[in-house]
Amino acid sequence: MTIKLGIVMDSIKNIDIKKDSSFAILLKAQEKKYQIYYMEINDLYLIKNKSYARTRLLKIEKNKTKWFYFISEQYIKLSQLNIILMRKDPPCDSKFIYATYILESAEKEGVLVINKPQSLRDCNEKIFATSFPDLTPDSLVTSNSLLIRKFIKQHNDVIIKPINSMGGNSIFRINKNDHNISVILEIMTKKNNSYCMVQNYLPEIKLGDKRILIIDGKPFPWCLARKPQKGETRGNLSAGGIGITQKLSEDDYKIANYVALKLKNMGLFFVGIDIIGNKLTEINITSPTCICEIESYCKISITELIIDGIEKKLSQKDKHI
Repeated sequence: MTIKLGIVMDSIKNIDIKKDSSFAILLKAQEKKYQIYYMEINDLYLIKNKSYARTRLLKIEKNKTKWFYFISEQYIKLSQLNIILMRKDPPCDSKFIYATYILESAEKEGVLVINKPQSLRDCNEKIFATSFPDLTPDSLVTSNSLLIRKFIKQHNDVIIKPINSMGGNSIFRINKNDHNISVILEIMTKKNNSYCMVQNYLPEIKLGDKRILIIDGKPFPWCLARKPQKGETRGNLSAGGIGITQKLSEDDYKIANYVALKLKNMGLFFVGIDIIGNKLTEINITSPTCICEIESYCKISITELIIDGIEKKLSQKDKHI
């Protein structure tokens, strides 16, 4: 049987194929002779509680000048697909939330959706980490500037970041003597109208912000430690961080294994967790990255593990029909 795989992602026209994790997964799926149905978030729709989408049959190749071809366009019921990968990048705004309702309808119609739509709604990538308070830095989630000032006074050195962003965007490091506190808090809270997260600064960031990939409840044994450049606080690759592939430490395994059990139980099949030192800082569930960077060094196929895991889930689902 030919497996029909749908993917919801940002425009494929704008990706960097050298490091795009969605592209890497699709390459492996194509190698396995899957039919790939490409969708963007605006293509999804619902009629009488049945899920549909405008799709384009997709062919891809490792060619930096022309990496994709649309073979045909079809409006289909999502129930015609075997699996849908939801790989839309943040922000997880109202459009993203509405899309999860449509994908949840597809799930009820028998489609395997990765990651589970309800969990995509329930688990904000910043706030979800606080579900494990023993593993995380001291954290404050608020839109109240006065509470943030008290937190800064208590910890002296803190990181403040938006709840609904990615890639190191709008992350500030502040200490209690910073002359720019007022303007930073005005910007971050939109004058007490927008939530943000504040955490105590972890000096271990100098050794790297470790991205650990978890596939179907199992941590991959290598991670990418993203080290900030001199004069920077952020280790994100998109913010100029330098990625170094390394084996998971004993502490990394302890944290990853502890978190992985809950992730699997919530239908979160492919996840990237971030660890600084021995502290869990984020749980990335929308479109985890760093597949290409890790694979290029350790020579173990992460995409093979993902596709094998998908096929196992499809097989288990078929047995219960």
